[in-house]
Amino acid sequence: MLSLGDMLKRSQPSLFWCMLGIGKAQREAVFTVFVFCSHLSGILRSDMKISEKVDVLKSWREELDNIYDKKVPATNIGRKIYKNCIRFDLPKSAWLDILEAAFWDAAEPSNAPDAEKFNTYVTGMAITPLRLVLMILNSAHPHANQELAKSLGQAAMITYILRSVKSDAMRNRIYIPAELLEQAGVQSDTPRNMIEDKHLIYARTELAKTAENGFARAERIIGKMNKKDMMPLRLIMNNSRSLFNIMNKRGWEIISPKPKLSWSKRLSILHRTLFK
Repeated sequence: MLSLGDMLKRSQPSLFWCMLGIGKAQREAVFTVFVFCSHLSGILRSDMKISEKVDVLKSWREELDNIYDKKVPATNIGRKIYKNCIRFDLPKSAWLDILEAAFWDAAEPSNAPDAEKFNTYVTGMAITPLRLVLMILNSAHPHANQELAKSLGQAAMITYILRSVKSDAMRNRIYIPAELLEQAGVQSDTPRNMIEDKHLIYARTELAKTAENGFARAERIIGKMNKKDMMPLRLIMNNSRSLFNIMNKRGWEIISPKPKLSWSKRLSILHRTLFK
């Protein structure tokens, strides 16, 4: 059975390496948060039927009940959450927020979420996981943690949404808020038609402004925190901002190919994160 470190090393090697300088208890707890989120993402990206995805997610709701009722967890990741995360007093409600966002994503595809649903989704998928990580690494500064998790989580998630707009549309999904699409004049009725609409650029540009502001706020906040403790979040920020910069430079009218970071670029970012 793979350890949490091995699991993270396989899926996100740079993130694994930048956390080796963190204390063991904190490191294992952070590994647990990231592996849990990666596991849910794998379920959502899988070829399982919607009903099967929902059943798996329901079993995770039961698993979280077991963990917080101090019953024996049924899964390896559940046991790791019990062992590594409870000691940091991480609230059950945060794990459930992540899970609820996954439930929404697993449901029947919709053309676009409204602003409230979009914010709930981004919170569960990106802001809450970072908030848990910061509770583990930087528990003495709760207000700064909240601001950093919100700014960086929102910016990183929007970058992912903008990066994947075409591939998401091919799966009959578009995550850009309905209000932005309406303001931009996008009148197409399906995701596949939306990515052909000439007005989509205006919605993408507006969403990009939110991400850019989030990155700027996150950089200011993280610069005031302990560099060693903030290594994983600095790496997330540097990777996602590099992808954002590629798209921003080429123009928001271009939706493909999906921008990628080469291995040399990733190594360069890792080096910069660790040593600058």
